[in-house]
Amino acid sequence: MASGRLIKLVVFELLELAAFSIPTLVTVEQFAVAYQKTRIVGEKTHYWLIVSCSIAYVASVSLLIWVPIKVLLYKKPHLFRKIKGWRPVMMMCVVLTTLPSFSFSIAMTEVQKDVEGFDTLLHDPLPDLPVSLVLTSLIVVDIIEKLRTYPLRGKQKSNEDMYTHTTTLQQIKTVTDQRRENEGNPAISQPANRTGASLPPGAMTQSPAPELAGPQEPFFQLGILRMMSRQDVRSELFLWSFLLWSDTVEMVRVAGHPNVYKSGWLYPVYIFSFISLLRIILTPQNPLLNSLGILLQDLPFIFVRLSLIIALGTITPVLGLCKNVLVTLSYVYFNYLTRYRVFSTFEV
Repeated sequence: MASGRLIKLVVFELLELAAFSIPTLVTVEQFAVAYQKTRIVGEKTHYWLIVSCSIAYVASVSLLIWVPIKVLLYKKPHLFRKIKGWRPVMMMCVVLTTLPSFSFSIAMTEVQKDVEGFDTLLHDPLPDLPVSLVLTSLIVVDIIEKLRTYPLRGKQKSNEDMYTHTTTLQQIKTVTDQRRENEGNPAISQPANRTGASLPPGAMTQSPAPELAGPQEPFFQLGILRMMSRQDVRSELFLWSFLLWSDTVEMVRVAGHPNVYKSGWLYPVYIFSFISLLRIILTPQNPLLNSLGILLQDLPFIFVRLSLIIALGTITPVLGLCKNVLVTLSYVYFNYLTRYRVFSTFEV
C-alpha cells in the first residue's frame, strides 16, 4: 500500500503537469479557431496544423525540460538546497507557459481583425477563458509549491494555541527574571520604596507618556464563536495567493475590453502584466519581494492605468489606480524618507 507521502507527491506532480500543459493547448486552440475563420470555409488544414504544433511543443518541453528538472531536483536534494531566493518550477511555468500563452492571445486579436465583419463585433469583449486559465494555472502551481512543506492531514497548530503558549512563556520568563534580580540584589526593593516615599506627591504622578495601543483582539474559548475563529495557515495560503495577484488579473482582463484590444493599448497591458508576474519566481520569504512588487507591478501600473483613463475613459477601475499610488507612496515614505532627519522626529 502506497504511503501518504508518496500519494501526496504523485497528486502534486500531476496537478503541476496539468497546470503547465493545459493553458498553452487551450490558448493555441483558440488562436487556431480565430485563424481558421480567415481561411476557406470547410477547410480545417490550418486548424489541425496549429493544434498539432501546440501538442508537439507541449510534449517536447515537458519531456526535455520539465520532467528532467523535476527528476533532478527530486533525486539530488542537495542541488535544491543550493538554490536560494528563486524557484525553478515557477520559472519554467512563467517562461514556457505564460509567455507563449500571452503571445498567442495577442496574435489571436490581431488575426481576428482580418476577419470579414470584425468591425461589427468590436463591441463584444474577448473570451475570458484563455487568460483566466493561464493565470489560474500559474497561481495553482504557486500554491502547490507552498503546500509542499505542510502536511495535508492532521490539525495544524492554530493561532489561539500559539498565543496562549507565547503568553504563558512570557509570564514565566518575567516572574523568573524578577525573582533572580531580587535574589541577587535584596536591597533593591527597599531603597526603591524609600525613594518613592520621600518624593513629593506631584513627582509620583509624573511618568513617561504611554504608547498608543491598538484595539484589543477578542479571544473566544467556548461555543460557536470559537469554532468560527479557527485559522489554519494551509487554508490561508489559498486566500493570499489569489489576493496577491488580483491586481494583475484585473489588468489582464482590461485587455478584453473592445476599446483596448482594437487599439495599440493591448501591447502595454499584456507586456506590463507579464512583467508583474515575474515576481512569482521568487520564494515567498525573499527580502526583495516587496521592492520588486513596487518596481514590477505598482509603479508601471500607475502609468498604464492613468494613460488608459486619460485616453479611453474609466475602462480600468479607479480603485486599482488608487491602490497602486498609495502602495508606492507608502513604501517610499516608510522605507526611505523616514530615514532622513526631517521625517524621523518622534511624535509628541
